[in-house]
Amino acid sequence: MSVLIDACVLYPTVLREIVLGVAARGGIAPLWSPRILEEWARAAARGGARDEAIARGEIALLRAHWPGREITPHEGAETPLDLPDAADRHVLAAAMAGHAEAIMTRNLRDFPRRALAPHGLRAVAPDALLMELWLDEAAPVEDAIREVRARTADISGRDQPLRPLLKRAGLPRLGKALQELGS
Repeated sequence: MSVLIDACVLYPTVLREIVLGVAARGGIAPLWSPRILEEWARAAARGGARDEAIARGEIALLRAHWPGREITPHEGAETPLDLPDAADRHVLAAAMAGHAEAIMTRNLRDFPRRALAPHGLRAVAPDALLMELWLDEAAPVEDAIREVRARTADISGRDQPLRPLLKRAGLPRLGKALQELGS
């Protein structure tokens, strides 16, 4: 499934790493645009110059690791599009240009069904899409989470309980489901 990933999913780190970990295991084919990546860098910049520099380095690595996944809509593609927030039209334009099946975003209100359906798209929250993928084939999702959880524990120097980690990452339903199964 080809999925355009909105900036609000790429930043924060744990959520991005889980989503891209699932993508690396074949769960989704990720897409983004230069403007989405710039929004990620600007969001990180609110934490200071160091955070912005780290984000720009991660963006460079993302581009190197995922060549051909960056979509640039043609000039004026967003002009005729209608969304509640005109500033989000570029996301829809990139999804259309990349022939995405879905837009993964935490801002579902900005992408109403009535606006996306004519373009054959749907907006889906990371928690909902990762749950769908997990229910369909658990291993890629569980493996990605296990890897990110271990890396987070190494960086923080302390154990990272699964459910609170996923809740902080905006994945509460997935965290509850995995904890109940003892994953």
